[in-house]
Amino acid sequence: MPVRPLLRTATCAALLLGAAAAVPSAAAAPSAPAEYVTVDPEGRIAADGTVTLTGTYRCTAGTGRVYVSSSVNQSTPNVSYGIGGSVAVCDGAEHRWQNSGKAPKDALKAGPAKVEATLLELRGSGILIIPVPHAAGHHDVTLVEG
Repeated sequence: MPVRPLLRTATCAALLLGAAAAVPSAAAAPSAPAEYVTVDPEGRIAADGTVTLTGTYRCTAGTGRVYVSSSVNQSTPNVSYGIGGSVAVCDGAEHRWQNSGKAPKDALKAGPAKVEATLLELRGSGILIIPVPHAAGHHDVTLVEG
């Protein structure tokens, strides 16, 4: 077998390996900011039953409107009450959110509760609106009178 074709093949392989080593790997590239939603450990319940929940979130740009929704569960298993919603700004930075709402009379009281907060994008697709979750979190909180 002639030596020249082998030399060319070896040279090409060495050049390709050298070029691949010069390109940063995907693992070394900086990743996009993580998307998340948190709930503060203390929520408020007013005398009229209005619940106010707060927390933080981070999301990246979406193509549709993104909202922070929240729900609270206290004593009845598998029964959660929606507590408002607010518009989210998805620019990769951390932001605060606050939602308020009322549950049915006497459904919630001061004390321990479980809250689910969700970052949800409503993305248009033709005549349909598709819900696209960005992040969700389950948090234990204490509802305090106030």
